[in-house]
Amino acid sequence: MNVILSKAGAIFIPVTNIIDAREWYCSILNLEPNYEIIAGHLCCIPFDNNGLNLVLDSQIYNEESIYKNPAFHFNTNDIQKAYQFLRERKVEFVTEVENGHWFNFKDPDGNLLMVCKC
Repeated sequence: MNVILSKAGAIFIPVTNIIDAREWYCSILNLEPNYEIIAGHLCCIPFDNNGLNLVLDSQIYNEESIYKNPAFHFNTNDIQKAYQFLRERKVEFVTEVENGHWFNFKDPDGNLLMVCKC
Protein backbone atom coordinates (compact mmCIF):
# COMPACT_ATOMS: atom_id res chain seq x y z
CA MET A 1 0.00 0.00 0.00
CA ASN A 2 1.30 3.46 -0.90
CA VAL A 3 1.44 5.93 1.94
CA ILE A 4 1.55 8.89 -0.44
CA LEU A 5 -1.26 8.71 -2.98
CA SER A 6 -0.81 9.78 -6.59
CA LYS A 7 -3.74 12.16 -6.31
CA ALA A 8 -3.74 15.90 -5.68
CA GLY A 9 -6.15 17.23 -3.07
CA ALA A 10 -5.76 20.97 -3.56
CA ILE A 11 -4.16 23.67 -5.63
CA PHE A 12 -3.21 26.72 -3.54
CA ILE A 13 -3.32 30.19 -5.07
CA PRO A 14 -1.86 33.19 -3.22
CA VAL A 15 -4.27 36.13 -3.19
CA THR A 16 -4.22 39.55 -1.55
CA ASN A 17 -7.88 39.81 -0.55
CA ILE A 18 -9.75 36.58 0.13
CA ILE A 19 -13.23 38.03 -0.39
CA ASP A 20 -12.35 39.73 -3.69
CA ALA A 21 -10.52 36.60 -4.88
CA ARG A 22 -13.51 34.39 -4.03
CA GLU A 23 -15.76 36.70 -6.08
CA TRP A 24 -13.36 36.77 -9.06
CA TYR A 25 -12.62 33.03 -9.21
CA CYS A 26 -16.30 32.14 -8.76
CA SER A 27 -17.18 34.57 -11.56
CA ILE A 28 -14.79 32.93 -14.05
CA LEU A 29 -15.94 29.46 -12.98
CA ASN A 30 -19.60 30.50 -13.19
CA LEU A 31 -20.20 29.59 -9.54
CA GLU A 32 -22.06 31.37 -6.77
CA PRO A 33 -19.51 33.07 -4.46
CA ASN A 34 -20.93 31.52 -1.30
CA TYR A 35 -17.99 29.35 -0.29
CA GLU A 36 -16.95 29.74 3.33
CA ILE A 37 -13.99 31.89 4.31
CA ILE A 38 -12.02 29.76 6.77
CA ALA A 39 -9.86 31.30 9.51
CA GLY A 40 -10.11 34.68 7.78
CA HIS A 41 -7.73 33.75 4.94
CA LEU A 42 -8.77 30.52 3.15
CA CYS A 43 -11.50 29.69 0.68
CA CYS A 44 -11.88 26.18 -0.78
CA ILE A 45 -13.68 26.03 -4.12
CA PRO A 46 -14.46 22.52 -5.41
CA PHE A 47 -12.49 22.16 -8.63
CA ASP A 48 -13.82 18.84 -9.91
CA ASN A 49 -15.91 15.88 -8.84
CA ASN A 50 -12.88 13.90 -7.68
CA GLY A 51 -12.16 15.88 -4.52
CA LEU A 52 -9.71 18.41 -5.97
CA ASN A 53 -10.11 21.91 -4.50
CA LEU A 54 -8.89 25.30 -5.59
CA VAL A 55 -7.70 26.90 -2.34
CA LEU A 56 -7.44 30.67 -2.30
CA ASP A 57 -5.13 31.77 0.52
CA SER A 58 -4.44 35.36 1.49
CA GLN A 59 -1.99 34.36 4.24
CA ILE A 60 0.57 32.95 1.77
CA TYR A 61 0.49 35.96 -0.56
CA ASN A 62 3.67 37.93 -1.22
CA GLU A 63 5.36 39.19 -4.38
CA GLU A 64 7.55 36.07 -4.60
CA SER A 65 4.62 33.64 -4.26
CA ILE A 66 2.75 34.89 -7.36
CA TYR A 67 2.59 32.25 -10.11
CA LYS A 68 4.89 33.39 -12.90
CA ASN A 69 4.19 30.16 -14.79
CA PRO A 70 0.87 28.34 -14.77
CA ALA A 71 0.89 25.61 -12.12
CA PHE A 72 -2.20 24.01 -13.70
CA HIS A 73 -4.72 24.75 -16.42
CA PHE A 74 -8.47 25.12 -16.50
CA ASN A 75 -10.04 22.72 -19.02
CA THR A 76 -12.45 23.78 -21.74
CA ASN A 77 -14.23 22.03 -24.58
CA ASP A 78 -14.36 25.24 -26.64
CA ILE A 79 -11.22 27.39 -26.51
CA GLN A 80 -12.73 30.27 -28.51
CA LYS A 81 -15.82 30.49 -26.27
CA ALA A 82 -13.61 30.35 -23.18
CA TYR A 83 -11.46 33.17 -24.53
CA GLN A 84 -14.54 35.28 -25.33
CA PHE A 85 -16.07 34.51 -21.91
CA LEU A 86 -12.96 35.82 -20.16
CA ARG A 87 -12.67 38.78 -22.55
CA GLU A 88 -16.18 39.82 -21.47
CA ARG A 89 -14.96 39.71 -17.86
CA LYS A 90 -12.06 41.98 -18.82
CA VAL A 91 -9.27 39.68 -17.65
CA GLU A 92 -5.70 40.57 -18.46
CA PHE A 93 -4.60 38.28 -21.29
CA VAL A 94 -0.94 37.35 -21.63
CA THR A 95 -1.38 35.44 -24.89
CA GLU A 96 -3.96 35.07 -27.61
CA VAL A 97 -5.31 31.58 -28.31
CA GLU A 98 -2.16 29.68 -29.28
CA ASN A 99 -2.21 26.80 -31.79
CA GLY A 100 -6.00 26.67 -31.43
CA HIS A 101 -5.42 24.95 -28.09
CA TRP A 102 -4.55 27.23 -25.13
CA PHE A 103 -4.11 30.76 -23.77
CA ASN A 104 -2.71 32.44 -20.68
CA PHE A 105 -4.18 35.22 -18.55
CA LYS A 106 -3.69 36.76 -15.11
CA ASP A 107 -5.88 36.94 -12.07
CA PRO A 108 -6.24 40.34 -10.32
CA ASP A 109 -3.21 39.52 -8.11
CA GLY A 110 -0.95 38.78 -11.09
CA ASN A 111 -0.98 34.96 -10.91
CA LEU A 112 -0.43 33.49 -14.38
CA LEU A 113 -3.22 31.07 -15.30
CA MET A 114 -3.98 28.94 -18.36
CA VAL A 115 -7.03 27.60 -20.17
CA CYS A 116 -6.47 24.56 -22.36
CA LYS A 117 -8.77 22.70 -24.73
CA CYS A 118 -9.34 19.09 -23.61
